[in-house]
Amino acid sequence: MSNSDSGALVLFSGGQVSTVCLAWALTRYERVETVGFDYGQRHSVELKARNDVRGAIVERFPEWAARLGEDRVVDIRAFGAIGETALTGERAIEISGRGLPTTYVPGRNLVFLTYAAAIADRRDLDTLVGGMCETDYSGYPDCRRATLDALESALNLGMERAFSIKTPLMALTKARTWAMAKALGDEALVDIIIQHSHTCYLGVRDKHHDWGLGCGECPACDLRAKGFAEWIAGGRAPLTA
Repeated sequence: MSNSDSGALVLFSGGQVSTVCLAWALTRYERVETVGFDYGQRHSVELKARNDVRGAIVERFPEWAARLGEDRVVDIRAFGAIGETALTGERAIEISGRGLPTTYVPGRNLVFLTYAAAIADRRDLDTLVGGMCETDYSGYPDCRRATLDALESALNLGMERAFSIKTPLMALTKARTWAMAKALGDEALVDIIIQHSHTCYLGVRDKHHDWGLGCGECPACDLRAKGFAEWIAGGRAPLTA
């Protein structure tokens, strides 16, 4: 358990990785709040999934429920519209001329964390927690730790604070993310992720797989499915140091 009195603010989308990050924070901080963003995403069903995941955590983990504080959703749909990406409009999911997936929303994590820092400043929360990962990801440049280190410095200079941006999944593959979920909350947390979280870029919630709900074909589903299969092949073991 962290000795931080001010606690943590988790960037919480309602997906697999942010659910694991939320559990990670709940094992370390006395007070944990969450923030989500409506940026006009095609998979806006994740905004409902956020409530479902939080509710399931409260129900199944009473010791965590006592530490889980306020939640808020910030409307930044105007920002989402600027990027004209496959996540915010009817556009094919493919690799662009820049070599980036068309699901890349320019500057999304920079904007998310800037809004989060503004909220954390008012809520007296010093730690920002995000699910960014540069090991097993879709090629987004704002998921890299170097990017986040630079942003952390800018936020602290611009707000006269000592924010710390924590990325507990930065060095983990998707298989090891499943293993971390098992280590943090055993099969109960794994079940919450499968039954309630949402990752699918196309917003599909009526197709059931052993790894959860989704179309099974988009890049997000593909990463999640492959990670789950690898974790299963390894015996569903929890993550160890």
